[in-house]
Amino acid sequence: MADTRLVQSRYRLLDLIGRGGMGEVWRARDESLGRQVAVKCLKPVGPQHDQSFTRVLRERFRREAHVAASLQHRGVTVVHDFGEDDGVLFLVMELLDGRNLGQLLEDNEQRPLPVPDVVDIAEQVADALGYTHRQGIVHRDLKPANIMRLADGTVKICDFGIARLGRDIGFTSRLTGTGIAMGTPHYMSPEQIGGGQVDHRSDLYSLGCVLYEIATGAPPFDLDDTWAVLVGHRDTEPEPLRARRAELPGFFDRAVLDLLAKEPEERPADAGDLRRRIAVGRTGEQHRPGPTGHVPPASLAPPPPPAPATRPGRELPAWTRGMTTGPKAVGGLPRTAPPRRCAGLTAEWTTATGRWHHSGEAAMGTGAVPRHPGIEGISGTGPWHLAAQPSPARTERPAPSPELLSVLAGRHGAGLNLGRLGHWEEAEEVHRAVAAERERALGPDHPDTLSSRYEIGFTLARTGRSEDALREFGRVAGSRERVLGPDHPDTLAARYETGIALGRLGRSAQALELYRALVGDRIRASGPSHPETLRARHGLGVNLGRLARWEEALAEAREVCAIRERVLGPDHPDTLVSRREVAVGLGWLGRWTDALTLYHQVAETRERVLGAGHPDTLAARNDEAHCLEQTGRGTEAVELYRRVAALRHRPATPPDGPGPAASGRV
Repeated sequence: MADTRLVQSRYRLLDLIGRGGMGEVWRARDESLGRQVAVKCLKPVGPQHDQSFTRVLRERFRREAHVAASLQHRGVTVVHDFGEDDGVLFLVMELLDGRNLGQLLEDNEQRPLPVPDVVDIAEQVADALGYTHRQGIVHRDLKPANIMRLADGTVKICDFGIARLGRDIGFTSRLTGTGIAMGTPHYMSPEQIGGGQVDHRSDLYSLGCVLYEIATGAPPFDLDDTWAVLVGHRDTEPEPLRARRAELPGFFDRAVLDLLAKEPEERPADAGDLRRRIAVGRTGEQHRPGPTGHVPPASLAPPPPPAPATRPGRELPAWTRGMTTGPKAVGGLPRTAPPRRCAGLTAEWTTATGRWHHSGEAAMGTGAVPRHPGIEGISGTGPWHLAAQPSPARTERPAPSPELLSVLAGRHGAGLNLGRLGHWEEAEEVHRAVAAERERALGPDHPDTLSSRYEIGFTLARTGRSEDALREFGRVAGSRERVLGPDHPDTLAARYETGIALGRLGRSAQALELYRALVGDRIRASGPSHPETLRARHGLGVNLGRLARWEEALAEAREVCAIRERVLGPDHPDTLVSRREVAVGLGWLGRWTDALTLYHQVAETRERVLGAGHPDTLAARNDEAHCLEQTGRGTEAVELYRRVAALRHRPATPPDGPGPAASGRV
């Protein structure tokens, strides 16, 4: 393929026209029929996947490609052919002459599109979604880059079925193994964020985000920090579109706000309902209920006030902690990087000989769920870098059925949900059962098996069995290093948990050596200001404190806090964790007045962002109360303890020890 520039001796690759998280799209010529087509080459599956997984993946690809090829609607991209060439899965699609919505916004210098175009796009996409939803197909990753407007004005949705396939392979999301349907944060529905049931109404929410952006020039929650974006989707009512652009028609404003309802049942009943509302609005008629009698509440009420209103928040799922925002309305290739005229995928995915090879930068990742708001994702080759053990001879086993894998993935997700609810003993039972089944079906070193073993380790840690947790994480880290590589996110996650377990067991000197090496590796791999580097540095500072090296710990915490505030913002959870760590150091050094100022800042910010009764807010208030005691303000401290106790519905107990968070734990 690399030498002949032909795919299956039929499709000649001509020009690279797009590159994304799943692979590359080429303009090509079908030599058999003499027509121009687009060929999408998915990133190849690397050697970290065993043969049984690869067989399952190929079967899943065929099924999803059949789904995509079965869709026959003018608003959905036509799939002509699919297959595999030299280990690379590919799709052959109609070649579209146009631009995706993200590119149109870029062409317009991020200004909103003309109102007639916005309304026309909305009606056409609603018509296409109505068709696909009637076929029982949900897109799950609707965004501007997946919607094309052709030169003749036709609008087409791309990548039906393929977005879900990419998620399963592990290319479209770096957070896998959680059983959560992932998307692009700026366009994710609240139920996707919460790991709930996803149906066609999730697509409607994502469409609302897309329409909001092309109508106003920015998505409804236009923030660079993922955590803030996700909180916005979950808790904050979007600002009315006409508050940003007064020329938009009222019916369109109301329709988009209805799409953005937090609860699925409050959105339009289906895409057909949305299309009817747009059609009626364009003719100037008043919107009437559809055949089902459903009228979304927002359509009957006056527009909400310009200032966004925030609803009482719930804690975001743990998996959101390390999530990156991803692109907002981006095109295929940067303007500054013209397409490379190469025959295959880019160099990151190929060897020097041109054979297909995966470098591991986006390999399948299972179980790397950030568990800790302060430290995550540690790498390194110091004394506590876990050496990989010799791999046992691989025995051939029959490929498990996709149905079995789906059942096990669902049970894995159920175990995660039990943990989120604090039912750790039950979660451990579920994960042990799933691990045993996965080992029989996939083998002991398969990433899914290791994901279950990782979760077992985490349940052990949460139930106070740190020695057992340390052994479990050590085994998982060694296996992941051997199977996935030493720098894979899942390997790093297991090493991170190893460091946490060492600290809990009082082996802080060993943990310090681990973190010191990992900080160096993170700087080399990601740069000094990357969130992963800062989390590793935070772990270093925590263990300096545990060893009573408080001057060094304070200096480290201050520097990390300053960088986090600049990079992530002053209200980000990681920034608050660092600010609290600075206060811990000040307290241990006897500088209680300075510490009190910081503890109060952390508590006030958490109360404003998370709510007064959130566990993190209550912990911060307890820190503040203890610090008040240390400064001789006992009456105020007692009153604050009482407030915390009332919110917790249990008696207040002042913390033990010489200062707040004496261990330095986050």
